Amino acid sequence: MDISNIFKQVVLTPKSPVPLYNQIAQVLTDNIQNGTLPAGTKLPPERELASLLQVSRTTAINAYRRLEEQGLIHTKVGSGTYVATLSSSTAPTAQTVPWSQLFTPCLNTQSSSIIRELVASAAADDTLSLAAGMPDPELYPLHDFNRLFGLQASRLNGADLGHIPTEGYTPLRQAVTTMLAAKGYAGKPENTMIVSGSQQGLYLVTKIFLEPGDYVIVESPTYLGAVQMFSAANARLLSLPSAAGLPLDLLEDYLIRYRPKLFYVMPTFQNPNGRVMPLEERRELLKLAAKHRLVIVEDDPYGELYYDKKPPLSLKALDPYGGVIALGTFSKMLFPGLRTGWVVAPETVINRFALKKQYIDLHSSNLSQCLLYDYLSAGLLQEHLAVVRAEYKKRRDFFAGALERYCSPLLNFYTPSGGFYFWCALNKGMLTRQLLHEATHTGVSFVPGEAFYADAAGSRELRLCFVTQPPARLLEAVKRLGKALQTVAANRPFPPKHPVFTPII
Repeated sequence: MDISNIFKQVVLTPKSPVPLYNQIAQVLTDNIQNGTLPAGTKLPPERELASLLQVSRTTAINAYRRLEEQGLIHTKVGSGTYVATLSSSTAPTAQTVPWSQLFTPCLNTQSSSIIRELVASAAADDTLSLAAGMPDPELYPLHDFNRLFGLQASRLNGADLGHIPTEGYTPLRQAVTTMLAAKGYAGKPENTMIVSGSQQGLYLVTKIFLEPGDYVIVESPTYLGAVQMFSAANARLLSLPSAAGLPLDLLEDYLIRYRPKLFYVMPTFQNPNGRVMPLEERRELLKLAAKHRLVIVEDDPYGELYYDKKPPLSLKALDPYGGVIALGTFSKMLFPGLRTGWVVAPETVINRFALKKQYIDLHSSNLSQCLLYDYLSAGLLQEHLAVVRAEYKKRRDFFAGALERYCSPLLNFYTPSGGFYFWCALNKGMLTRQLLHEATHTGVSFVPGEAFYADAAGSRELRLCFVTQPPARLLEAVKRLGKALQTVAANRPFPPKHPVFTPII
């Protein structure tokens, strides 16, 4: 069936009170529910759909996202958009509740569901994932946690299973404060709040500080979850290139011209590019921030995962004016299922966060917090970190060698001194989305670079995670990636004479 014939018959009404993307979504809904577009039908890419209907690509994307919310279509990363199998809840009946009409407005972007897809891809047996940034489950300290859980269960009482302060289990707050003091943080337990992973900390920052139209400065590239979070709050994002060092003159121009509310930054083993901000640059940044009373949100999930020398002191440890809010997590050091992180900020800010958090979950899990407190009190964290640092350093070096052997010269990469990721750039005029499409067929996945930018950059970059898989699977994944690279390069008839993009070496 030529699907384009369906769209050639569509007449849109630009002046209608119904938005164009809703009009398109309704046309597709009708054709799906009447069987014209059966389950499994591949729909045109957003760009092609926009061309067929003479609308913007954003309109086409929003139409697809509306259908995805209704469960009528689904997207496979690197493959395309397909009609879903109608369940009893999505099949047309006289009594069906019009759920989509009752939802509040939702941000719809190309990368709006990418975190969910990355988590799912990590569990897929048939694909070697270099995408999701999570520790290797084989290295989880299960023996220690099983033993501690048994001890904890034997002494549980009713008080342990009741409510605890929204700010967190008091002994754990004290233990985290002590842990951070060893890294130069000057604070008290009252400055520390336990959250359900640093992602919740970022959510609280967004909800407390940002209103629609507020400006936020982000690095370019930066953590995709931050881009999504700030965009969902209808904040305006100001990108600050950071690969070769922060352009402090541009930052000051932003501060004077836009008066941004926040600067979100990951100065240590940045996700995705692995960069470490030098100590002197950190001091200069803080000096500028103090001058303009800029609030800095420092996200530091990887600071303890260094494979060469220790990184510089964190911005929070160097903070001369009390304007840094620090986010941290145990998900990368231990395992993500703990869902336990922390926020360090002035007590006034912590109190405000607690007011907002109580509406979300009252407090994070008692059992996880008590168990983690026992783990920290036993001095086991540093022992575990020594093990994973040694193992991940071996994997990093092995992965770099494999990339050099099987992917060079089509792929340039930066070898990080810590964290989870290699940041790569394609040569020969190739585009990352072309490579992702081909790589999916060979059974390997990664995150395209576009996901980490607030603008349209990153079309020839990609992020590869090297810690989740053991060496044998890493090698097979790199071989598959190299095969996909060769295929894409061979199918490009007219590579540009001059590179459009300067690769990261």
